[in-house]
Amino acid sequence: MTATATVPSPSLPAADTRDADFEIRPFAGPLGAEVVGLDLARPVSAADFARLHRAHLEHHVLVFRSQALTPAEQVAFSRRWGPLQIHVLKQFLLPQQPEVLVVSNVRDAQGRPLGLGDAGHYWHSDLSYKELPSLGSMLLAIELPQEGGDTLFANQHLAWQRLPASIQRKIEGLQAEHSYLARYEELRKRNPWRPALTAEQIAAVQPVVQPVVRRHPENGRRALFVSEHFTTRIVGLPEDESRDLLAQLFAHSTQPDFVYRHRWQAGDLVFWDNRSVVHLASGCPDDQRRLLHRTTIEGDRPFP
Repeated sequence: MTATATVPSPSLPAADTRDADFEIRPFAGPLGAEVVGLDLARPVSAADFARLHRAHLEHHVLVFRSQALTPAEQVAFSRRWGPLQIHVLKQFLLPQQPEVLVVSNVRDAQGRPLGLGDAGHYWHSDLSYKELPSLGSMLLAIELPQEGGDTLFANQHLAWQRLPASIQRKIEGLQAEHSYLARYEELRKRNPWRPALTAEQIAAVQPVVQPVVRRHPENGRRALFVSEHFTTRIVGLPEDESRDLLAQLFAHSTQPDFVYRHRWQAGDLVFWDNRSVVHLASGCPDDQRRLLHRTTIEGDRPFP
């Protein structure tokens, strides 16, 4: 009887025991934490997922170390957080897994780009130009350059909190227009691999209006919600006043005190909260290969 009693119950998956030992280590800085000892290719228990959820809300950026996920496994874990959004640049989606956007500077034998080579060139929150912007994005390192390629994240809760009270009063209740096309042609001139958009693609990214200050739907905290990449104007203000105010907010929102700089390691999966942060890709030398897979989780309609 004693020997029989020591046999693990088949109703308790081994992954539950292993996953319970993972660590969440906050970074020293304004945001971010690394998750160590969790294999996302295995089922994540409900209790462990709840722990990750709390950590994501607290730290805004989670770095899962040492992951070796297939595209299907990345999609499966991403779907635990909500419905997935399909990027408008369908040229750069994985054919068998269209939920995955390829972010890469690699070209095929004919010189054609395999992915979006200049993603994240300006500070932004993913898909803020959609009526339902992204809850969060997951970016998995497949191939990394020997130098460069860092990604920067800026805490927009802190950006709001540290605005002068006079500016807080001025922007409360204001709305701003967001457009995917805001800098698209500028980027095309700079990066010829960025494709021309079809009429169908343009129709799918019509400008939307969002609150300048949004309230996080889960933690209730307020955050700035403008970015130099997608925000074009503040609704109802004269053009010069709108331009000057946005320039002031852009500069304030990404100052060094709010920023965590992620230096990629092999096997990193980075999951950030687009409701709390804006991010920027620092770039890498053109002759060094960079390949990552991105999934994007749908959020809800922003509210002030």
